[in-house]
Amino acid sequence: MKKQTLGSSELVVPAIAVGCMRIDAMEDRQLDSYLAFCLENGLNFFDHADIYGKGLCEMKFGQAVKRLGIQREDIILQSKCGIVPGIMYDFSKEHIVKSVDDILKRLDTEYLDVLVLHRPDALVEPEEVAEAFDILENSGKVRHFGVSNHKPMQIELLKKAVKQPLLVNQLQLSLPFSSMIANGLEANMQTEGAVDRDGSVLDYSRLHDMTIQAWSPFQYGFFEGVFIGNQEKFPELNQTLTELAEKYDSTPTAIATAWILRHPAKIQMIAGTTNQGRMEEILNGSEIQLSREEWYRLYMSSGHILP
Repeated sequence: MKKQTLGSSELVVPAIAVGCMRIDAMEDRQLDSYLAFCLENGLNFFDHADIYGKGLCEMKFGQAVKRLGIQREDIILQSKCGIVPGIMYDFSKEHIVKSVDDILKRLDTEYLDVLVLHRPDALVEPEEVAEAFDILENSGKVRHFGVSNHKPMQIELLKKAVKQPLLVNQLQLSLPFSSMIANGLEANMQTEGAVDRDGSVLDYSRLHDMTIQAWSPFQYGFFEGVFIGNQEKFPELNQTLTELAEKYDSTPTAIATAWILRHPAKIQMIAGTTNQGRMEEILNGSEIQLSREEWYRLYMSSGHILP
């Protein structure tokens, strides 16, 4: 498994993170087998959020770790907080601190390796976030921090008060959903792809040594569906994926994985599957090094242009 450091830290992580959003639907025996498989293959970074399964995902994961006798130092745990579903986003000091206490209880652990603020809070007060982070770091409950779905200036606003490095930014990224790449390539044009929807977050992340964690790497739109195998909407892309899969003796899923990991930003991909066979394909993709020409061919096949 390809390894890399997380952001500006010395924490070494796999290029593939195991997304735990759907594990609440797994039976205990199935979950135990899946976690054992992941660890056997070097997948020891697990991404959670307090809202996944209304907390059940974290609880079931903690129970599985205990059943399997997994040592805490052998896994890297990341979770997210800040969303109060259907009501608001909350980055207040009280909410962040309480959320972490609840997360730790559900995961049955004493600390998180990484805490991520889930979505930007319009009412954020950086000083409150800084106080919360200091409390959590000084108590040993959180070792590293990051954000999710944030624009560069929102990050800069937090950094005005927060002293801890913000190591990661979780952002949606896939072959069809890659405006953060398109707006750079279509600079100074009046095309759809030239629209900068995220403040040049890709370049910002590279400049500031933040790791982009790509979520929904096989989806198009906002949870509209999977593009792999969708011949109706993405015929050219699927043809290219199939051709390259045959060349590398792999699968379209592996090639779509390789496309994300080929980018020099050293993106960490969050794989939210609970299917062991699919994860094997993703693992295979992490070992494929696409050529520059192949990377651009996939990019154009997904509907983007080269000016």
